[in-house]
Amino acid sequence: MKLIHIADTHLGLSQFNRLDPESGLNLREKQIYENFLSSVDRIIAARPDVLVHAGDLFDQVKPKTRAYTTVLESLERLHDAGIPMVVIAGNHSMVKTRYTTSPFEVLVYHPGDIVAAYSFRYEREEIGDCMFHLIPNMLRAEDYRSAYDAVDLSNTHHNVLVTHGLATQVRDRRLATVAEHELDSTILSDSFDYIALGHYHCQSQITDNAWYSGSLEYLTYGEISDSKGGLLASLDSHCVTRFLLPHTPMFDLGTIPCEGVTPGEITGEIVSRVEKRDIPLFSMAQVTLDGLSREHGKGPDTRELIPIRERLLDLKIRVRASDTGQAVPLQQDVRSVDYLKEFSTFLERQEIPPGQKEYVGRCGLTVLGLVMERHREEAE
Repeated sequence: MKLIHIADTHLGLSQFNRLDPESGLNLREKQIYENFLSSVDRIIAARPDVLVHAGDLFDQVKPKTRAYTTVLESLERLHDAGIPMVVIAGNHSMVKTRYTTSPFEVLVYHPGDIVAAYSFRYEREEIGDCMFHLIPNMLRAEDYRSAYDAVDLSNTHHNVLVTHGLATQVRDRRLATVAEHELDSTILSDSFDYIALGHYHCQSQITDNAWYSGSLEYLTYGEISDSKGGLLASLDSHCVTRFLLPHTPMFDLGTIPCEGVTPGEITGEIVSRVEKRDIPLFSMAQVTLDGLSREHGKGPDTRELIPIRERLLDLKIRVRASDTGQAVPLQQDVRSVDYLKEFSTFLERQEIPPGQKEYVGRCGLTVLGLVMERHREEAE
């Protein structure tokens, strides 16, 4: 039995105020959809016996239409390839009461071979020579123990546990999200041939047989040094290897010492670091400024940074505080992104009557202009 383990795909997540001019979608959201489908194609090419998703397939309990259609398309491709999918609900896509309809209820109507656990209880599913023991995200932390006590191990199959939560070994890396529960270390038992974990976004081995696959994408800058992708697990040989999957890159441009340096020189160094790294179009990047003081005014020249910001999905500029040593985001002028131009470009591509388009454009640009001006005044 060979399985591929992924988790925390967060389909429907939108970030950064940048739109795709063709579709009108948030560009980051569109990247995540496209990378997910490309990942499914790469998984199919590897011919696993099962695809296991350990939770947070969707970013929210009520997924966007495009998130649903992306998953349905992936199920169609897996079905055509004869690869079953096992998925559990994570804390982001788990309903918060027993009386709310789960988004997974729609997916189980797909003709493909999909097993979805989302009903606040332990479920057991046999696929080939493997018995899957599924514990989705629970309403209360103590419910994990009750679910685990119901586990019925097979003496004739490989046993795989799939669950979603924070292992005690990484409790210091809490994500501080709704319904984030800590997993009792005794649940990660060596009685299982493999334990597929979801929730923690950094690909990590927790025990000899328990692994977090990590998220497919960089979802916050706090993950900039994390390993991303999936895991390929062979249950016969007990071998687990990293399985590379498509994702949008995130680059750390390092720290720029600012003492005795002019704002123009700081700006030039940021531009230079982006250009030297040969960063792909619409990637994410972060740079840290050390020693930025009042003498530097507002810091880097936001107008001079516009060309590289247009090539990047996002550029995060942090300032390291001299008293605490902590890095905090630099307050940037809204002029660093031309929201008026982005709005006009988006509107031009919409198929609406000319009169309505003119009215929407006039009102929208007026409102955007007022908001941007207010932002500038507050920043000053």
